Amino acid sequence: MNNAVFKNNLKKLRLQKNLTQEQVADILCVSSHTISRWECGTTFPDVMMLPQIAQLYCVTIDDLYKDNSVAYDNYAQRLAAIYESTRNPYDFIQAETEFSKLIKSGTHTIEDIRQYGIMHQYMMQYCTNKAISLFDEILEQDAELNEEVYWATKRQKLLLYSQIGKGSQSISEQLERINSGLAGVQDWICLIAAYRYNGNEKEAYTYFKKAVMQFPDNAILYVYGGDACKNLKLYDEAFVYWDTAIKLDGSVLAAKYSKADCYEELSEFEKAGAVWEEIAQDLKNNGYDIESEFPSKQAKLCADRVKKHI
Repeated sequence: MNNAVFKNNLKKLRLQKNLTQEQVADILCVSSHTISRWECGTTFPDVMMLPQIAQLYCVTIDDLYKDNSVAYDNYAQRLAAIYESTRNPYDFIQAETEFSKLIKSGTHTIEDIRQYGIMHQYMMQYCTNKAISLFDEILEQDAELNEEVYWATKRQKLLLYSQIGKGSQSISEQLERINSGLAGVQDWICLIAAYRYNGNEKEAYTYFKKAVMQFPDNAILYVYGGDACKNLKLYDEAFVYWDTAIKLDGSVLAAKYSKADCYEELSEFEKAGAVWEEIAQDLKNNGYDIESEFPSKQAKLCADRVKKHI
C-alpha cells in the first residue's frame, strides 16, 4: 500500500470533484479536520470507510492507491471504463447494474447514455463471437453423433449469421451444398431457413416445393414451408403444411407455435387459444412446467380477447 499516493489522491480527486474539505466531511459524516489529516497523511481512514470514499469520487477502491487516478463523472462511467479495458462479462454486469441505477434515478447525462451504448456494443461483439465459437464446436463433430442437436445448431448459426449481416454468405454456402448433389433433407431445410432468415420468403417457398418432392415425410421441412407461406400470406397452405408436420411427428411443437401465432395474426383468438392450451399441456406432460407458463399466458390472453368480442 502506497500511503503517499493514497493521500495525494484524496486531495486530487476531491479537487477534481470541485468539493471542499467541509463538503466531503459532511458527506462522510466526519470532521473537516479529519479530512485534512487524511490528505496530509497524518492519519488514514478506517478500511470500512474506503467504499464510501471511492463511491464519493466515482472510482474503485483500488484507484485510490494508483498513480494518475481520475475522478469520473459517476461510478457507472468508471465501471464502464473497467469493462472496456477487460472485456470481462463480470465487469459488464457490474457496469450494467450501476448504469441501470443511474438511469432509474434520472440523474444521467447524454454522455452516460453514449457510454452505456458503447458498453453494450462491446458485449454484443463478445456474445456473438462466443456463440459462433460454441456453435462451431458442435458443428466440427460428426453429425451422426447427435443429428437432432447438430442440425438444430446449424440452423441457429444460420439465424445468427443473418442477424450480423452474413445472411448472403449463408445462402451461398447452402446453395453450394445443394448443387453438389450430396445434399440430404437437412441441407435443404438449412437452405430454406437461410432464405427465410434473410427475409427472402419467395425463394424459401420455391426451394421448399422442390425439397418436399424429394423428402415428403420430414416434419421439420413442413414447418419451414408453412412458415414461409404464412409470411407470403398463403394462410391456407401454411395450415396444411403445419398440420402435416404435426401428423408426421406430434412432438414437433414448432408447428403448433406457428399455428397459434398465425391464428392470432388473423384475429382468430378462440382457435389460437386452443392451440396455446395444447402446447402448454404438451409441455406439462413432458415435465416442462416453467416452459409451459408462456403458452398458458397466451391462452389466457386469447380467452380475454374472445370475451371482449362477445
